Amino acid sequence: MATTFTWGINTLERETDDGFVFTAHYTVNADDGTYSSGAYGSVGFQRPDNLIPYNQLDEPTVIGWVKEALGGDEKVESIQTALQAQIDEQRNPTKAAGVPWGN
Repeated sequence: MATTFTWGINTLERETDDGFVFTAHYTVNADDGTYSSGAYGSVGFQRPDNLIPYNQLDEPTVIGWVKEALGGDEKVESIQTALQAQIDEQRNPTKAAGVPWGN
């Protein structure tokens, strides 16, 4: 079954005088319909030459900024590969904990 990766923005930190967003807190969730995994992170931004007014920002734009700030497609793929590995481990565990005797 194919895994779906969903990127989201939880919170933006901004300067109140001009709306410059200097930090985005993001999530990445992976779900294959049976198993799921997720990651949370924060990334900072440099002040751009042209600010988009804060009230005109949308989530897809900020997600694009996050992915670029993280390092582009290579880093995005690395994060998604790690989440896929967690789902693969849930599906076919290679480690377990416990004791062999009853309580």
